[in-house]
Parts: sequence; C-alpha cells; structure tokens
Amino acid sequence: MMNESNDHSNAYRQEAEELLQDIEETVLDLEKNPDDAETINRLFRAIHTIKGSGAMFGFDEIAAFTHHVETVLDKVRDGTIPISQELIDLILRARDEISTMLQSVEGKKITLKSSENNLNSQKIISDLKALLPTQANPVSIPSIEENKYIQLDHKEKSDHTYRIRFNPEAGIFASGMDPILILDELRSLGECAIISQTEEIPVLLNLIPENCYLFWDIILTTEKDINAIKDVFIFIQEDSDISIQEIADFKTNLNVAHKRIGEILVDRGDVTLLELNEVLAGQKPIGNLLIESGSVSKEKIKSALTEQQFLKRQKKTPKVAGVRVPAERLDRLINLVGELVITQARLTQITSEVNAAELNNTAEEIERLTSELRDCVLNIRMLPIGTTFSTFKRLVRDLSIELQKEIDLVTEGGDTELDKTIIESLNDPLVHLIRNSIDHGIEAPENRKAIGKSRRGKICLSAAHVGASVVITVSDDGAGIKLETIKAKAIEKGLIQSDSDLDENEILNLIFEPGFSTAQNVTSISGRGVGMDVVKREIDAMRGTIEISSKQGCGTTITINLPLTLAIIDGLLVKVNTNRFVLPLSMVEECVELSQNDLTKAHNRYMIDVRGEWIPYVRLREIFNILGDRPGREHIAIVRLENQRFGIVVDEIMGDHQTVIKSLGRIYADAEGISGATILGDGGIALILDAIKVIRCAEQEEARALTSKIN
Repeated sequence: MMNESNDHSNAYRQEAEELLQDIEETVLDLEKNPDDAETINRLFRAIHTIKGSGAMFGFDEIAAFTHHVETVLDKVRDGTIPISQELIDLILRARDEISTMLQSVEGKKITLKSSENNLNSQKIISDLKALLPTQANPVSIPSIEENKYIQLDHKEKSDHTYRIRFNPEAGIFASGMDPILILDELRSLGECAIISQTEEIPVLLNLIPENCYLFWDIILTTEKDINAIKDVFIFIQEDSDISIQEIADFKTNLNVAHKRIGEILVDRGDVTLLELNEVLAGQKPIGNLLIESGSVSKEKIKSALTEQQFLKRQKKTPKVAGVRVPAERLDRLINLVGELVITQARLTQITSEVNAAELNNTAEEIERLTSELRDCVLNIRMLPIGTTFSTFKRLVRDLSIELQKEIDLVTEGGDTELDKTIIESLNDPLVHLIRNSIDHGIEAPENRKAIGKSRRGKICLSAAHVGASVVITVSDDGAGIKLETIKAKAIEKGLIQSDSDLDENEILNLIFEPGFSTAQNVTSISGRGVGMDVVKREIDAMRGTIEISSKQGCGTTITINLPLTLAIIDGLLVKVNTNRFVLPLSMVEECVELSQNDLTKAHNRYMIDVRGEWIPYVRLREIFNILGDRPGREHIAIVRLENQRFGIVVDEIMGDHQTVIKSLGRIYADAEGISGATILGDGGIALILDAIKVIRCAEQEEARALTSKIN
C-alpha cells in the first residue's frame, strides 16, 4: 500500500508541475487578452484540477490554498471581478507558492491552519480575499442520503436544467477517486436529483469487490453554465463515460413542454425511436411500414439501409493515450540500447571474420533491427523545445517590470524537437542570454523613442532543424555591442595587449572570457562577470557551438548550434597509425584523398584544391603527436564548421559506425579535441573527436609558432 500511495503522490506531483506551467502561460496570455473567456475557463480548470487532485491524494495544504485562488477565478468567470494587473500579479504569486508547496518535502497532508501560519501563503490568501466584493458564508455540503434510488435536495429554482449521466470506469477506486465526492460537488451546484443505476452489477460469482459497477443519472437545476459542470469531472473525464445535456432553460422558456416517458427515454438514448415504435405498434419495422404506406420506394429504403450499415462499419479512431514514464527508466532504456549497439557491432566483427553466408544474413538482420530500435528509443526522448521557450515569457515579463522597460518576447519553431537531456541542459544558458538581452541590449522606452525606435523592444527566440543539428537563436533589436567598449575592457582586465590587432569576431569572442563584464554596476541581474564563460562551457559540454553577431544601434544575435542527441550518434570511423577515432557523421560533408601531387600543387602548405575550392586542413597525427611514418596516400574528412570548410587528415577511413557515446570522466575533462569515447566491435576503444576544438587547437598552434618566429 505504501508503494501504491507513493506512486499516486508522484503522479500527482508530475501532473501538477505540468499544470503549473500551463497556468503560467495562460495567465500571461490573459494579461494580453483579458476579455478572452476561453482563456479564463482554461485557467480555472487547471486550478480546479490541482485542487481536486490534491485533496484526493492527501495534499491538503495545496488543496486548501488553491481553494482561495479558485474562488476568485470563479468570480472572474461570472464577471464579478475584472481582470486587472493586481489580479494577474496575485495569480502568478499564487502559482509560485503552489510550486513551492509541491517541491517541499512536507507538502503532503498539511492542514490549512499550518498553511496559514506560513507568512507568504497567508499574505496571498489575504490579498485574494480582498478582491472579493463580499465575504460569502461558506457553503456546507450535505451528505448523500443512503437511498439507493433517489436523493433530492430542495433549493431555489435556477435558470438551467441539465441531464447528466456519470458512468465511471470499473477501476476508478484503484486511482484513489471516490465517485461520491463527484456527486457531492454536483449537489452543491443547485437542485439535484441523483438516481443510481444497478443493472451492470454482475452475479456474485463474477463480482470483483475492487470494481465499481454503479452508474448514476443526475437531473440538476442550477444557475451555473455547462462549463461549471464539466469542471466537476475534469480529472476523470478521460476514463469515464460522461454525458451532459441541457434539457430546459427557465430563463428563456418559463413553460417547458411536458414530455412523455417514451420521448424522454429516446432523448436520453436509453431506447431508440425504432425500439419505441416497435413496442408501441407491435408491428413491422419502420421501413416496411413506410413502403406499404407508399411514402417511399423500396429502392430508397434499401439505399438508406445501405448507408446505415456503412456508417456502422466506420469506427472512430481511438484516442491515443499518453503514458507517463519516469526519466530514470527512460535513461536506463537508452543505456541498454547502447549496450545492444555495442554487442551488435561485436557480432558484425565476428561475422566478418567467420565469413559464413547464413551468419552474415542473420547479422545484417540484427543490425537492421538494432538500428530501428535505436531510432525508436531516441525518438521517445525527443521533446519539442517550445515547452522550454514558454517558461521565458514569465522571465521577460518580471525583468521588464523590474527594469522599467517594455519588451515583447517572440518565439518561433517551438515544435522543433531535441533530446530531453539537451533541453534540460539548455535552460540555464538561455536564461542568461535572455537576461543579458533585457539588461544590456534593449534600451529604456524613452531612449528608444528618442532615436526613432518603437518604445517596445523585442527579443526573438527561435529554433530550427539544420541537417542533423538544431540551431537556436536569441536576437534583440536593442543597442547592439560596442566593439570599442569590449576591447577597452579586455585590455583593462589584461586579456589582450593594447596593440593587439583583432577582427570583429575575435573581439566579440572576448565576451566568453572568464570574469569579463561591461556592466557599470553590480545588480541582481548582471555585472559580476559570471555568466557568458559558463554559457560557452555548457554549450561546449553539449558538443555545440555558440556565435555572436552584432550591429551597433540595431541589435545582437546569438546563434547556438547543437546536436540532436547526446546518447548515440552515427560516426565516421578513421585511423591514424594504430589509433582509431570517430568523427560525428553529421559534420562530415565528404572524404577525399591527399596525394603527393596535391602537396606539390599547394607548395606543401596545409591546403587542398577540391573542385576549384582551396580548403585548409590539419593533420590529426600532428595534433595528437602520434608517432610513425605517414602513408604515401592519406585521406581527408572535410567538415563544415561555422559556415567554413576544413579538412582533417587521417591515415585511413574505415567507414561509418554506430557510436555509443561514453564519458571520459573528470580526469580527462580538459582533454583538448576529444568529447568522449566509444567501444568498438572488437572490444577496443575509439576516441570521439570534437572537430571544432581540433581546428581551434591547430589555429592556436599556428598562432604560437608565428609569434615565436616574430620574437
């Protein structure tokens, strides 16, 4: 029972976290469109679900606190309380407080009294109550009478009468839900008659005590609209059979026509009109009667029957149900698939040595299945980045208010999918980049207006697939970066010499140096010199790249290029002497030979002519100081980095290889040019190359060599 309780608690926490994210997005949408009734209803339903599920699973503190938010939103729905800046701020504060309660170890089974002892919660509750026009007396919910067939509450007649059928799934008790609580809530909405139906109860031999076999018909007269009734069923609507139908509106029709029993049964769907006619007439089917009466021809009846049978055969596509899986299980699955890929590579290696036709066919089939399984599992980990993007709306809003700026956040490409682990690692770098755009980039409204810009600044956050990578850009239309200021600050901090001759990209890259900051004052947002170096380090750890471009007076754009996944990649296996390396295949454009004629043509410079284009290259042998003689004919893997093509020279290109990325550990964390390792089919190790750092190492070596010659 303890494990089952923990499972329910974890499920509630996960659902509540998703709802809190949805609440934040909805509130921000409501701030822009305060008259959107659907947005208000969506917000109310999310709060109502957190409250109802919290009470069901024992999160009493959250349920009690959320009740106050729900009360205010109910008044917003009926127009009693208007949408105001004060209300928006309060709902966001309440949302943050619920999140804090959810993360607290003591967030479960705490009474309202202990909740109100918390000063922050108490202040929010007090501010919420202050928005209410009058303090209504609490409504006491009566208990259901133990009458199996009918319970009737007499209240003042209201405007609408609804017919409701509530047929819960058989296993509703296992989820912790009690249908009686649902009926209680319906009875609190108005005059209510509840009739229990027992026809589905099986004989004692077939009865399962844990199952629910009852369902209920409810007649409810209330002043609430149909959305209020739907809210009662909001957290069981997917699994239960629920129908809600308005049968009378006393506000527009005071003399509702009396219906006969047969008409009501047909209207409710308990019997069909045909069944009713058969019972009443005791005669032939309606089609025969119509033919005999001469109303329609036999062919028309046949056509109608054909249509009827055709429609019966058309089955509605069932709704695809989502499955919640803990992240730990998913990571474990990825690890197992990785081990399977390694084992499959070993099998392929053995098969090539044995050279048996039947074994070759089996190995190829296993390789195909392994590849499909790998792609399938990796796709499970792929999530749209839009969820992360939406969290920054709140950040932009709050910082804009704090800095007294007017800023809009525009997001594009939210449906672009990326590996879950990359999305999680990407959050902090994006937070820092957006904070920088708000603090350093976007000017004050008065300053923007003075130079002919719109008072409202704009930050654009976008994502798009480019080949086997994802490109994320953070751009603003602010003041841009002053290169003179960057260079002066770098000289002041001793990062460069005063007579250094740097191009624009080199100056902008100084921003990524540790401790670099151009802020004049230290604030809660920036100015401590901690941030951009950490951003670059985290992007590098994800095997990505980051670039800055800026135009003074027009704005700044930061571009991040990331791989789709960090778990398993397609690689190009290469060899230098006896050492084997893997290049990410997504970076390789083509492979060419490097012959003695090519060296002579380039006058022994590190360049090669590929179809009229001179491409610089580096030798992996020289970068890693690998001993041994070079072969007479070397090979070059040409990669594209930051819109430029470079060559990496190796002794031999062995072919493509499914690469399971293994970390080298902290000891080798600072190894230049290496991003990890993989296990090959023969049990050997191949290092995974970081092509970007390999090129950078070569550039630094060349710069040092040139400096030594000059000195």
